[in-house]
Amino acid sequence: MDATDNGLTVAVLAAALDRWADRMDSAADELNALDGRLGDGDLGATLGKCAQNIRAIRPGLDGDGNGTGDSDLGQAFKACAMACSKASGSSFGTLLAVAFLTAAKSTAGRTTLPCSELPQLLGDILCALSARGGANLGDKTVLDPLDAVRAELASLTAAEWDDPAARHAAAVRATGRTIEVFRDKPNRIGRARMFAERSVGLDDPGMIAFRHMVESLKPD
Repeated sequence: MDATDNGLTVAVLAAALDRWADRMDSAADELNALDGRLGDGDLGATLGKCAQNIRAIRPGLDGDGNGTGDSDLGQAFKACAMACSKASGSSFGTLLAVAFLTAAKSTAGRTTLPCSELPQLLGDILCALSARGGANLGDKTVLDPLDAVRAELASLTAAEWDDPAARHAAAVRATGRTIEVFRDKPNRIGRARMFAERSVGLDDPGMIAFRHMVESLKPD
């Protein structure tokens, strides 16, 4: 997340969502093609719809209207969850809504989330996604790079935590490494599990979508 040294605020979140939405649009065709090899081929379309819905609620995220970023983070995340829940298609849209809703519960009433709390938040999201989708670590899903990023961030030194670029580089590094590790493993859940042998050697579409998301959060 493109959080400043002072932590994640609604203003920081809103700016990150702008970059995230643009990346979902540019990656849509690639994600549809990847998803079409083992699934319904609608992952990119779904995330594009999520991006469209996020853009629609984006102007109202900073509810104080003064641009200082002292709005309620929980309310901002909740608005994002509701926007993504309206996107039809791939179940990934539902998982994204669950992720935002989990973040909303964890930040309710708060105006700032210290960067040091990001690993805990990612852990909470990981548990919520596993409970909602039924996947476990090792099933070759988005959960695996998510957990890798959580662990990588938790291992950063104090100096690295103070550097937004270092935090982002760590997240990108952990995501890429996880995708490589799982490439030659079979998918064990979802529609892709029905074609487990065919999935060996193919990247999981959800993992690639997650990589696009992480990369889009590069600090300015």
